[in-house]
Amino acid sequence: MTLDDKLIEQVTRLVMEEMKSSTAEESESNSTCGNCGIFDSMDDAVKASEEAQRKYLFSSMEDRQKYVDTIRKTVLAPEMLEKLSRMAVEETGMGNYEHKLIKNRVAAEKSPGTEDLITEALTGDKGLTLVEYCPFGVIGAVTPATNPTETIICNSIAMLAGGNTVVFSPHPRAKNVTHVLVTALNQALQEVGAPANLIVTVREPSVENTNQMIQHPKVRVLVATGGPGIVKMVMSTGKKAIGAGAGNPPVVVDETADADKAAKDIMNGCSFDNNLPCIAEKEVIVVDSIADSLIWHMKNAGACEIKEESTINRLLQMVTNDKGGPKVEFVGKSAPYILNKLGINGCENVRVIIMETKKDHPFVMEELMMPILPIVRAADVDEAIEIALVAERGNRHTAIMHSKNVDKLTKMAKLLQTTIFVKNAPSYAGIGVGGEGCTTFTIAGPTGEGLTTARSFCRKRRCVMSDALHIR
Repeated sequence: MTLDDKLIEQVTRLVMEEMKSSTAEESESNSTCGNCGIFDSMDDAVKASEEAQRKYLFSSMEDRQKYVDTIRKTVLAPEMLEKLSRMAVEETGMGNYEHKLIKNRVAAEKSPGTEDLITEALTGDKGLTLVEYCPFGVIGAVTPATNPTETIICNSIAMLAGGNTVVFSPHPRAKNVTHVLVTALNQALQEVGAPANLIVTVREPSVENTNQMIQHPKVRVLVATGGPGIVKMVMSTGKKAIGAGAGNPPVVVDETADADKAAKDIMNGCSFDNNLPCIAEKEVIVVDSIADSLIWHMKNAGACEIKEESTINRLLQMVTNDKGGPKVEFVGKSAPYILNKLGINGCENVRVIIMETKKDHPFVMEELMMPILPIVRAADVDEAIEIALVAERGNRHTAIMHSKNVDKLTKMAKLLQTTIFVKNAPSYAGIGVGGEGCTTFTIAGPTGEGLTTARSFCRKRRCVMSDALHIR
């Protein structure tokens, strides 16, 4: 073999090895998304999110909307929608499959994307000023066990539409379904060319990991969807915080209401996902003259009324803890499950447990998140509204009223100052299920953003050009 032949053979071998290596890397890139957004430590998750956000800054608005559409398409695939809904119920032990399907679907379909980011333009003799919604950067989001997938879906859409990346710290009881969802979203986003790790989480959710995320200097904004404790924690950090806290929505029914329709609406809203949504009806205050009719129609619609004071007390002791709050093992459980534990059998078709109580009863004043609905009688609509104001506890979350009296509807809306006020419909109409408007499962009452959308997770920035670009 000549020198030239040996040289050609050597070069050929090197080229073939390089081609094999390149093909292997390409194959690996096409078949996997690395860790698919799931990291062993919170510090690694935040660092990856920050790196992704630096790249994401240079993505076009068209790209952002493409990624939003990809999230929608991924979640709405029938197999994924069914898997997420079933896993959420099985893993958390709360809610029901059929209603999780509705919630996940509406979160994917009706959470606004980039269209929510409306630019303001000011022109005059001194030139042009643009005011635009721009990303904060890395957002740290705490998600609850009550609405684990729904919250991640709507937050991911809104936060990515706003140009942010997000680090989720889920509830440990929803770890597996969170991993399935985050993995699926990262795989789908990679396939359409998105930067890796736009959506990340940790392998083992914990209080410690949540604290690390909250305190991490790279996390610019904190979003907490959950109880008053976690909301108070993020609000005390000194960082920009968006808190979606508790509610205790009252529903008022006055003498002008259609008792049959009001009963059905209340039953539908209260029983939705076993009363897990914070917007769901938690107590009824009804004008005495229509109370008997309303209760009769509620029983026809699937309510089981408990009348014995001793049984009501046993139920109270069974489902509440020493501090008066709900026992975790009963949150999101069905009415038949609760009745069975109470020793009342043969109630498989019961949707809601009702009972008449005084206005200060713990069932009225505490948000239980289970299909137990106390009913309080009032002499007139004005007294009913005052009782509702106290029962809502100043959360300014959600209230519902069934009435044909516009003046009284207006009075209740003005006094309670809730983020959502639903008139003559089930509570879930307030988040776009059977009602107009967008959907979110992060309803920020304590910090005032209300129904959060993409613009809630952005800051306004001004861009000015002097003495040019006005044509008036």
